[in-house]
Amino acid sequence: MRFVSTLKVSQQPDTPPPASLMEAIAALGMEATRSGALVDVAGLMPVGAGGGRITLAGGTLTVTDGPFAESKELISYAVYDVRSRDEALEWATRFVRLHQEHWAGWEGEADVQQVFEAPPAP
Repeated sequence: MRFVSTLKVSQQPDTPPPASLMEAIAALGMEATRSGALVDVAGLMPVGAGGGRITLAGGTLTVTDGPFAESKELISYAVYDVRSRDEALEWATRFVRLHQEHWAGWEGEADVQQVFEAPPAP
């Protein structure tokens, strides 16, 4: 079963992420990779740094450049290949907990969603 975990920040200190956080994230990533759970991971630039939003509403397609007014910015994702939803939630929880332990004042959330996989072709 594949799951994707996305991390959104709602409040972040004005300081860069502490080195201890980055080291802890790297160690967790290595552990997840060695276990075979981690398939892919990346940090994401803010939408305002060259991104945009495509909206379809009322039959009209609109393309809007960022930044946007939302307080929560999607900042990273990880794809896990695990045996269960609970295992995916555990990896994501450990990742968020690292922020709590190493970066005072950081607040955010992680969403975990199962990846839709089409059945194999007959």
